[in-house]
Amino acid sequence: MKKSYCPIDTFINVVKGKRKATIILHLFQGEKRYSELVKLLPQISQRMLTKQLKELELDGLIHRNVYPEVPPRVEYSLTELGNKIHPALKGMYKGGILFEKSIDESHS
Repeated sequence: MKKSYCPIDTFINVVKGKRKATIILHLFQGEKRYSELVKLLPQISQRMLTKQLKELELDGLIHRNVYPEVPPRVEYSLTELGNKIHPALKGMYKGGILFEKSIDESHS
């Protein structure tokens, strides 16, 4: 995580990426196994999902728990920081819905 000139830019730089915000919103509902995230995010390749999960973990937003089983079981959950940014992401989600309605109305 790198500081930007403006805290808003810092926030956006951390959560931008292929479905990072969506991953966080799914994990807010509870911990998920990797296979569950694959099913919840069919529009993203497994390679890209793995990349985004690693970045979110490095930025301290999610926790990766590997269970010593065969085959290994991996579960992801939000860290305290990940839980704290949920209201901001929820606000962005609601803002996105408003923009989508506006786009739909202007194309009608």
